[in-house]
Amino acid sequence: MIQVAINGYGTIGKRVADAVRAQPDMEVVGVAKTRPNFEAETAVENGYPLYAAIEDRMDQFDDAGIELAGAVDELVATADVVVDACPSGIGADNVAMYREHDTPALLQGGEDADAAEVSFNARANFDETTGADVARVVSCNTTGLSRLVAPLQEEYGIEKVRATLVRRGGDPAQTGRGPINDILPNPVSLPSHHGPDVNTIFPDLAIDTLGLKVPATLMHTHSINVELESAPDADEVRELLESQSRTFVIDEHMAIDGAGKLKEYAQDVGRPRADIWENCIWGESITMEDNDCYLFQAIHQESDVVPENVDAVRAILGESDAAESIETTNEALGMGL
Repeated sequence: MIQVAINGYGTIGKRVADAVRAQPDMEVVGVAKTRPNFEAETAVENGYPLYAAIEDRMDQFDDAGIELAGAVDELVATADVVVDACPSGIGADNVAMYREHDTPALLQGGEDADAAEVSFNARANFDETTGADVARVVSCNTTGLSRLVAPLQEEYGIEKVRATLVRRGGDPAQTGRGPINDILPNPVSLPSHHGPDVNTIFPDLAIDTLGLKVPATLMHTHSINVELESAPDADEVRELLESQSRTFVIDEHMAIDGAGKLKEYAQDVGRPRADIWENCIWGESITMEDNDCYLFQAIHQESDVVPENVDAVRAILGESDAAESIETTNEALGMGL
């Protein structure tokens, strides 16, 4: 069994912990938190050994009556691999600790690309991560774009990708985030960081991205134009995207017209935390005009990177090939809407 440590048990970390626990070849040896909040209590209730991410705060956990298994250094030392799900910027600072213990580490997309040796997407570049000391699972939006680009590039070739990302202002639990009543170019300069981030997966891809931030918490929505090298019809493109294991092409009869209904659907079908691990592509939006493909897709920012982290564990350790890992992860999680 692969022994997985998770440093950070917040929005991403707790989801990754549950996903790792569901795998037949992995177990969670512990999770780390910086403070004794409700998530720390939940970790213990869920049976995860809890470690203090900041050793000087161990007494705070004692004062709160939350049992600790030790400090994060001890956790890292016992693990085969560590998933760093700390807030942006902290993961890069933690790399020295992971190297000190000779423990391979996975960072999240909030870290700069140069904090890791390779950026990872299971569908696109699984094998490039094998043997790395530090890899970076790209962000939710980059994951969604990469999953879309990979099959289109393989099947038809791509001249250019143009994407406008309408981004949620914050996650549901991020009470300090905004805007409250505004629509912001974010950033106002072009391109947004998403295009260059996609290039860490597809170095030769021509891609331009723009970003807007809106007062919503549910999901991101992408307006996509892909200029293809060939000219398939819309039905062919739809069939290709329907064949992918991590894309959910929304059929018209479902009457799902936005992110709110997508999240309610996820709740109704019993998804944990109403998570949607797949790209959600509106089937009727898939349109071809000459060589130009257009579509809308929604990305659940809290969860689409979760299966990617699981696959990255196997990739960095050289425990599986891409097809086998993706199939194992998907089956264990119950992927497919």
